[in-house]
Amino acid sequence: MAAPEERELSQEQTEKLLQFQDLTGIESMDQCRQTLQQHNWNIEAAVQDRLNEQEGVPSVFNTTPNRPLQVNTADHRVYSYVVSRPQPRGLLGWGYYLIMLPFRITYYTLLDIFRFAVRFIRPDPRSRVTDPVGDVVSFIQLFEEKYGRIHPVFYQGTYSQALNDAKQELRFLLVYLHGEDHQDSDDFCRNTLCIPEVTHFLNSRMLFWACSTNKPEGFRVSQALRENTYPFLAMIMLKDRRMTVVGRLEGLIQPQDLINQLTFIIEANQTYLVSERLEREERNQTQVLRQQQDEAYLASLRADQEKERKKKEKQEQKRREEEEAQLKQMLEERKKRNLEEEKERKSECLPAEPVPDHPDNVKIIFKMPNGTRVERRFLFTQSLSVIHDFLFSLKETPEKFQIVTNFPRRVLPCLPSEEIPVPPTLQEAGLSQSQLLFVQDLTDD
Repeated sequence: MAAPEERELSQEQTEKLLQFQDLTGIESMDQCRQTLQQHNWNIEAAVQDRLNEQEGVPSVFNTTPNRPLQVNTADHRVYSYVVSRPQPRGLLGWGYYLIMLPFRITYYTLLDIFRFAVRFIRPDPRSRVTDPVGDVVSFIQLFEEKYGRIHPVFYQGTYSQALNDAKQELRFLLVYLHGEDHQDSDDFCRNTLCIPEVTHFLNSRMLFWACSTNKPEGFRVSQALRENTYPFLAMIMLKDRRMTVVGRLEGLIQPQDLINQLTFIIEANQTYLVSERLEREERNQTQVLRQQQDEAYLASLRADQEKERKKKEKQEQKRREEEEAQLKQMLEERKKRNLEEEKERKSECLPAEPVPDHPDNVKIIFKMPNGTRVERRFLFTQSLSVIHDFLFSLKETPEKFQIVTNFPRRVLPCLPSEEIPVPPTLQEAGLSQSQLLFVQDLTDD
């Protein structure tokens, strides 16, 4: 059932899922997805709650019970460098040490008993993280007020944000946990961390995140990294696709020793970052190549679609032209058939040709548009429309025509019009017994 749910995730949710898995080290993708869904895909809230829950503190964001922490600290290959406190020297030093030893044991024993008893009365307020960014900013302000502004550039964000940026930028992340109550913290900050050589080295080689363990954000990180003493420094980087602690420095370390130890850790693990950069470049090149292939495919697909569209348009145009031609031919054939029927009807309605010796006989010779001559006899008393009907019934006569005399040239009114509703007779038209008339084709007009 898990696979279909993963396919339904958006690209942004998938990226958050993979990022959350890298930050927390949880191998179960279902567990990562369930946690993010309970936090409405707020990766910052989810990672913060993961740290809160290690100590059994109820979740601020109503998440599921305890789970492992986000950074891989179980790697047995982690480089560890611990600076022990200097042993007493001379008789006076050992005497002072032995005198103060019972008092130290009594003080720290009572302090531990007191803290243990307080936990039963009220939970440690540091166990609940409500404003992680505020905790970091507050520590930076207090640090500058006490030690000045010459210090490494602090990452002004949460621990999980620093991890994410270090992962994205493929950089080392140095985490400093400040124990305010420890006797060596002040000396380390003043005489090691704020030295210009150390500041320049840290700023140029890595991201630097720091917070006080008295703050909830610093306390939860200390629970994750499990420091033994202060000052405490942890070097974290992307290793085997997981954010991993690759170096731990504990105790009051001197400036040059700090630079040497960090340089050793960087050089010992630089190959992992180089390998990851090469893999990213290869993935990016593969992605670019795939994108280019997709664009080429889409361009080819659009070209094929355009070609198919033009082909269909051409076929559709050809089909319309064929339909129009068929329709035109059908109309012409119908028109021709109607014309033939009309000619035949006019021919049947024509009066019979008069005999040659009829006293009102008129002999008319028609010169056709094609140059042929047609001869027929009519009566003076017949209308000019009879002449028109006779010519119309002939096959060689065009559909539209007019009859014209030559001398004087005039058009005979053979058809009714507004000016002459009833066509005149041959005699009224002034025709002689033998007459030559011209038939003019008006079809084009």
